[in-house]
Amino acid sequence: MISRRTLGAGFVLGALLRTGPSLSQGADPDTLKVALLPDESASTIIQNNQGLKSYLEERLGKRIELVVTTDYSSMIEAMRFKRIDLGYFGPLSYVLAKSRSPGIEPFAALVSGGKPTYTSYLIANVNAGIAKAEDVRGKTVGFGDPASTSSHLIPRGLLKNLGLEAGEDFKFQHLGTHDAVARAVEAGNVQAGGISRTIFETLVERKLIDSSKVKVVAESRPIPNYPWTLRGDLTPALKDKIKSAFLEMKDPAILKPFKAEAFGPITNADYDVLRETAKLLNIDLTKVKG
Repeated sequence: MISRRTLGAGFVLGALLRTGPSLSQGADPDTLKVALLPDESASTIIQNNQGLKSYLEERLGKRIELVVTTDYSSMIEAMRFKRIDLGYFGPLSYVLAKSRSPGIEPFAALVSGGKPTYTSYLIANVNAGIAKAEDVRGKTVGFGDPASTSSHLIPRGLLKNLGLEAGEDFKFQHLGTHDAVARAVEAGNVQAGGISRTIFETLVERKLIDSSKVKVVAESRPIPNYPWTLRGDLTPALKDKIKSAFLEMKDPAILKPFKAEAFGPITNADYDVLRETAKLLNIDLTKVKG
């Protein structure tokens, strides 16, 4: 969903995917490859997560190699071919990965506000005449990337549940990132848009969006948060140690890059809400580019 920027330090999975056989060392590898979301430059992500690296090395007694993939798709493929051992996915990206690699296991999700869930907002330009979600009829709605959970799938599902069909009852555009959606709504280029509540509040707090020009008109039901996943063929003892390490993580400095209070337990079934929403929207997840 997010374009690749400067690589710098770190392990680049685009190159890894082009090498022949898997580099994994079996079900109990000496080195664990831990993939992080490519939402900033690789060098920044690697640097910001040195605390995580040291913590996991101490807790697991293994060498940790932090990995930054070129994009979500390469991360999904890397997990599929066992070229990474742990991966931190977006909710919908996880569902896509699980559909292609049934053996992977989610085990911990970001906790914010005391819950391993978050919500999506439908926002509107204050001059667009939209007081509630139903008022987008006849308007243009901005969504993020097609593989985005809170900037596309969930807000589109919210409108569908209100009887509003994308492309029929309202026009829509895919604008890529959450902040691009917010800026387009603010400027009036689209009248409404879908965005993560957390990202919207951050944009307002940092004054990157003028709150006098944009308002919230609807909020989704809770969405299971960003999950940590692992290879299902790792040894049971190693999987238990990994799960304990994340669920017992308390250091604010390690959690800060994830904007997390902690990581809480999660299961595959918790993500059924995304599968159900995709089915409601007649979206074939096997054809969505992760």
